[in-house]
Amino acid sequence: MSKPLIDHAFTGDKRGGAQDPTYAGAHSFMRRPYTKDLTGADVVIWGVPFDLAVSNRPGTRFGPAAIRRASAIFDGDPQYPSGLEPFARLAAIDYGDCALPRSDLAGCRDAIEAEATRIVQSGAHLMTMGGDHFITLPLLRAHAKKYGPLGLLQFDAHQDTWDDGPGAISHGAFVLEAVREGLIDPARSIQIGIRTVAPRDCGIAIIHAYQAAEMGVAALADTIRQRLAGGPSYLTFDIDCLDPAFAPGTGTPVSGGMTSSEALRLLWALRDVPFSGMDVVEISPPYDHAEVTAIAGATIMQHHLQALAVRRA
Repeated sequence: MSKPLIDHAFTGDKRGGAQDPTYAGAHSFMRRPYTKDLTGADVVIWGVPFDLAVSNRPGTRFGPAAIRRASAIFDGDPQYPSGLEPFARLAAIDYGDCALPRSDLAGCRDAIEAEATRIVQSGAHLMTMGGDHFITLPLLRAHAKKYGPLGLLQFDAHQDTWDDGPGAISHGAFVLEAVREGLIDPARSIQIGIRTVAPRDCGIAIIHAYQAAEMGVAALADTIRQRLAGGPSYLTFDIDCLDPAFAPGTGTPVSGGMTSSEALRLLWALRDVPFSGMDVVEISPPYDHAEVTAIAGATIMQHHLQALAVRRA
């Protein structure tokens, strides 16, 4: 007889891999158990299905669900490139999605910050699936309460330093707002893959897309590591950092970006950096093809989990 479906998302433990068929079962992130119980959790993965701050194409509210579906290809096996089963070392849960009040932008902002604060204060490492890039601002607020001003590593096609007014709820202004609030330390922050022009850099180092391609992974990793040194840091990955050939499902695509391989190899080269938290944002499934963008986002998160597991060795 064939082995019965386990449905690890409901019946599994916080540790250990799943054995569900990749095409069936409940799609939590990498089949982690769905629970709001933070007890004993080393890592908490959750979704923030918010896309009311976009300047172009919407659809990122469907991003968390798409990343979860794409992550099913990873369950139950040792992971590449570490060769590890990360959940042998890490107790991880899927916390579900942030509950957002309809028709209340300020309420959405506050709900994200409040729930993220609860998770971060528990001592768990928070990994967030977006959602548009505005969500990183309340996430930074939650992390800064625990860790103080953060160094920021931002993968992006855009600087997101536009001035949309004080308190703006805009995915193109979150970096400027974070600097104004003292959530991030510009002297320890760096943006990778930029290929648009904004009116200000806020003192943040910028590695433009063409420059990044010329530098190569090893030199980029050294530059980033040096920039982030001296304090806690946060990783935010806007999927439009990747070229649209590798991430068509996003709201503001810009040609000339990184390949998936380049970005993943760079993230793996930075596996020794102890990020305090991370997010992957701007995946818009209505514009995706064959889950290409969602697979890239899920793999970015999978690499981050492996890095956490390696540092647990």
